[in-house]
Amino acid sequence: MAQVLTDPGLRPAPHAVVVSSIRSVAQRVVELTLEPIGADPLPDWSPGAHVDVELPGGLIRSYSLCGDPADRQWRLAVLREDDSRGGSAYVHERLVVGQTLSVTTPVNRFPLVTAERYVFVAGGIGVTAILPMVVQACRAEIPWRLVYLGRSRSEMAYADRLEAFGDSVQLWPKDSHGPADLDALVGLDRAAAVYCCGPTRMIEQIERIGAAAGMPVHREFFHNEASIEGDEFEVELDRTGITVTVGAGQTIVDALEQAGVDVVTSCREGTCGTCETYVLEGVPDHRDRVLTPSERESNESMMICCSRSRTPLLVLDL
Repeated sequence: MAQVLTDPGLRPAPHAVVVSSIRSVAQRVVELTLEPIGADPLPDWSPGAHVDVELPGGLIRSYSLCGDPADRQWRLAVLREDDSRGGSAYVHERLVVGQTLSVTTPVNRFPLVTAERYVFVAGGIGVTAILPMVVQACRAEIPWRLVYLGRSRSEMAYADRLEAFGDSVQLWPKDSHGPADLDALVGLDRAAAVYCCGPTRMIEQIERIGAAAGMPVHREFFHNEASIEGDEFEVELDRTGITVTVGAGQTIVDALEQAGVDVVTSCREGTCGTCETYVLEGVPDHRDRVLTPSERESNESMMICCSRSRTPLLVLDL
């Protein structure tokens, strides 16, 4: 079987870490503390960064770093997904303190820009990306407020910690508060930068609110509902000369795996960036939630787990 990984130039370097603690931070959510093996410290990171964690069996999963960037430890919070493909189930059921893992250098596609004020909106486990931003805003003495939505308070990770910020935080568990009126909760503040992470529908509503109010919206999705339907096309792997047909309704990753080519993937729906691959020829049909508009326009790379092609042939740096 041929084995081809996504381009190493796009893959962050791995680091060996040890799991020093595992604790519950909400119903169905556990926090992992990771420490370096040896004397060398873990790389620095900034709010909004995520890492890829390699789990036994070849599973790779992306998680936001949710601790304080000033700490020498890395903290991740993992939700036990109802429809787990193996990653969250392993973390909740089999991972143990003292276990070693391979974790990539942090990558930040959701950086916190300087602003006069911040409005943070978190939905469910999306709060993990927002927590370090709250820490940084406090440290920089920049005014902020957070709207945190969840199904129930017992499932809202770090709710007690966030409530300690008083009026700056509004928790909105749906089971006790009903559906959230995001227009009212987010409000109108053109001097504020809005940061949101959570379900697709929530983020799309925040984007509409921001566009109408002239408020810049920065967002990170953890699900992508884009269709993979489209016309059949060919993918040529430049390094090996292999050409694979990608059928209608088939992803590039699925077609490559069917042809015996292994690729590094994680989310498989275009939200994490793990499968980002350089494009040498052809025009991608970008359907991910990772690349910025300018990155899409450049067509230099694509997410092969969900995106397709606008041309009959794509040549990839694989």
